[in-house]
Amino acid sequence: MLKPLFLEQVDDDGVAWVTLTRPEVHNAFDDTLIAGLRAVLGGFASDQRVRAVVLGAQGRSFSAGADLNWMQRMAGYSERENLDDARALVDLMRTLYELPKPTLALVQGPTYGGGVGLVACCDIAIAAQTANFCFSEVRLGLVPAAIGPYVIAAIGERAARRYFLTAETFSAHEALRIGLVHDVVPDEALRDIGRRVIKALLRGGPNAQVAAKDLILTISGRPLDDLAEETAKLIARLRVSEEGREGIAAFLEKRKPGWLKD
Repeated sequence: MLKPLFLEQVDDDGVAWVTLTRPEVHNAFDDTLIAGLRAVLGGFASDQRVRAVVLGAQGRSFSAGADLNWMQRMAGYSERENLDDARALVDLMRTLYELPKPTLALVQGPTYGGGVGLVACCDIAIAAQTANFCFSEVRLGLVPAAIGPYVIAAIGERAARRYFLTAETFSAHEALRIGLVHDVVPDEALRDIGRRVIKALLRGGPNAQVAAKDLILTISGRPLDDLAEETAKLIARLRVSEEGREGIAAFLEKRKPGWLKD
């Protein structure tokens, strides 16, 4: 029986835990892993049980990026076959980035290339102190194209110019400084801190969180004049929604909203 490339489990709180399970190859990507993750995340998008998604990994590394055997196979592909293959990775990143559920990355150890892309695509990222990061593509004569839009949105153009071009490895604290991760914590505390963040996420209204993510995507990079009416309509719609009315009523009545479990 083949060993699974990743595991997924939805707990009683509706948190979907997705764990990469290829520690022997530092959780490197191949086409099978990409297709599997894309399918699972796509399923979470419409699964009403799922409130949040946590992405983690087994072993010493979070992800080493592309699997060497997969890269060797791709080198023998035609440009058309490489295009189809690249589109699958692009689709995975976009699916994670636009997933209509809160997402959290818990990052330990080395994280390279596409692995950094997964981190950048999550709404929240927490790194262990021993984590480190690298965009190694230029040393292979490549560029981090599929992950580029999401990484640049996270760290900005200036930091991307340095690290895309030099392929330097940088620390978790540097990742924090440039905006790739939100917190750096002791290795042994990574999962516990993750659970605290999940607890905070579960206190929010599910529909409001979907709308909040849509709002960020709508606003990002657009002139304010284009957004005034659109944002006014959004808050008006949410105020009269069932969830909005319940949230406001619960606040005024000093009770828990209906979506919050005991």
